[in-house]
Amino acid sequence: MALDSKTNSLEEFWLPFTDNRGFKKDPRLITEARGVYMTDHKGGTVIDGSSGLFCSPAGHCHPKIIEAVHRAMQDLTFVSPFGTAHPLSFALAEEVARLTPEGLNHVFFVNSGSEAIDTALKIIMAYWTARGQNRRHFVSREKAYHGVNIGGVSLSGLVNNRRAFPVTMPGIVHMRHTWTEDEINVPGQRAGGADRAEDLQRAIDNFGAETIAACFVEPVAGSTGTLPPPRGYLQRLREICDANGILLVFDEVITGFGRVGGVFAADAFGVTPDVMTMAKALTNGSMPMGAVAVRDDIYEVITDKAVMGGIELFHGYTYSGHPGACAAGLASLAIYRGEGLFDRAAEMAPYFAECVHDLGTHPLVKDVRSIGMMAGVELHPGEKPGLRGVAAQTALFWNGCHIKFTGDTAILAPMFVSERHHIDEIVGKLRDTIEAIPH
Repeated sequence: MALDSKTNSLEEFWLPFTDNRGFKKDPRLITEARGVYMTDHKGGTVIDGSSGLFCSPAGHCHPKIIEAVHRAMQDLTFVSPFGTAHPLSFALAEEVARLTPEGLNHVFFVNSGSEAIDTALKIIMAYWTARGQNRRHFVSREKAYHGVNIGGVSLSGLVNNRRAFPVTMPGIVHMRHTWTEDEINVPGQRAGGADRAEDLQRAIDNFGAETIAACFVEPVAGSTGTLPPPRGYLQRLREICDANGILLVFDEVITGFGRVGGVFAADAFGVTPDVMTMAKALTNGSMPMGAVAVRDDIYEVITDKAVMGGIELFHGYTYSGHPGACAAGLASLAIYRGEGLFDRAAEMAPYFAECVHDLGTHPLVKDVRSIGMMAGVELHPGEKPGLRGVAAQTALFWNGCHIKFTGDTAILAPMFVSERHHIDEIVGKLRDTIEAIPH
């Protein structure tokens, strides 16, 4: 599909997280996608090195997902989730609960990762209110990304995401991020930064454990540039939370469904949270959907507190558990299982790490971080931080590869259906793009 400047205007659509004026001077439109490849509006072929936005491990336009959504929506295009439901929502909740760590058996559906975070915040508030405790502080981290709704922006540790929005949630305490310069271009978990888990204990000492509701962490900080947790870091957070009666929340919107080993990062690192958020790969990116899974007793405390059998949680979205999204979720989980994609990702990860860390010897590369099937290749900033990344992402696209950049960091997240030659192509095109940057 070509872009017809006579019939297609680019002015009306306001793109998210985009330099809109720059984009509209040099638009990059995707018109078709199959498997690991996409087609741009000029007819060029683009390999997808970021699984869309970490969404599509099974590849674009998987026929079984398309068929499942089509079949479901021939029967139902919408059911109100307030006081009614449909069978697919229960079936998907059961499948998700089967995959989550033991004890997280209650699933609340939303439409995105951002909604999942704000839903988790409200569930946690409702839980402590039901227990008669006024816990008003939440602990998060610098460099964290927890979505773009007001709760998530408040939790996030990215300054640019808050700069234009001065009114955020009170009571947010930020721990330090875990990246240090002690170990550079090292795959997997590193040793440096593990002691920063003690920042949670310092927050407890400053504010009192009785005021802290929960600690939110991405097991692997994804959107900020792939920051794997130092060895022992998540385990120490779990210990501190347990010792002080604080809930631990894992934001697995990016890491969930096989990205870093295990079904969830919680499995890969052997740490079970009390609350878990997920989205993206839940439907292979085919339909907007997210979810929050909570520990059984959290659900029971809230529901037991309802007055005379009334509404237990005054929260929800019009499209929570949409029939089409549930069908996409069920089909996606069946594909991951039936095609062995989690195992395939684990088998491909060492080769992916070998290839991507080979970029670390380039003089423009500051650090390479990787774990499982995701990696961050951080470039030394140019004259102004971030501009080099913007230019590199655009040049890379026209070189036939899509990779998401955050600032000056390329974030690679290949699809689980990728073969070795696809990894070679993605990393090779990124290398060529870096080589072309003046230095």
